[in-house]
Amino acid sequence: MDNPFQLITDAFAPDYQVNLSIQGLDGSIMLTLSKSGRVVAKRMISAEQRNDPKRLKRLVQSIQFGIAIEQGHSAVAILEAMTDGDNRNPPPQVKSRPRPAMGL
Repeated sequence: MDNPFQLITDAFAPDYQVNLSIQGLDGSIMLTLSKSGRVVAKRMISAEQRNDPKRLKRLVQSIQFGIAIEQGHSAVAILEAMTDGDNRNPPPQVKSRPRPAMGL
């Protein structure tokens, strides 16, 4: 099996600074992605996720999906790219629409 730490780093390093730190004796690690000094994503990765290639791939895709949504990309286009197995090209950005206000 490939090195899971290298797989995680390779998935995000072109665009983000990747920091992996051990969190506990159970083997869990904290993944922190930052760009221009700002934390973009932070995710706890269990030893089970890290050691299972399929789960690790889904985790990476999930993080990429979340970041893309935050950046305003189309959720449908992202999901299509993920299911086609070619998520290297970012989907087209949707025009900004005002978000509905939540009545509190």
